[in-house]
Amino acid sequence: MLTLLIDENLNHRILRGLLRSVPHLDYTLVASAGLKGADDPAVLELAAGQNRVFVTHDLRTVPKHAYERVKGGLTMTGVIAVPDDLPIGRAIEDLGLLV
Repeated sequence: MLTLLIDENLNHRILRGLLRSVPHLDYTLVASAGLKGADDPAVLELAAGQNRVFVTHDLRTVPKHAYERVKGGLTMTGVIAVPDDLPIGRAIEDLGLLV
């Protein structure tokens, strides 16, 4: 099972639905990890250090920083970028399949 790091910007209705679908989900919230308001590189570093896949709605900056980590030879556990306009039910279903 994938372990997840949930971004502050992820719609928490998605997280609640995912928890109903995958009750034993192993996840951490960015804010709970002490990185509330942190920049993308710091959050990706935490995800890599904890071997967690980062789940976010940020399609603008996170993929660029993730690519820079890979290009720089740094550990990159993965990013799941969920478009804001993806219906919540579909997001829950897709994340459940991935996890």
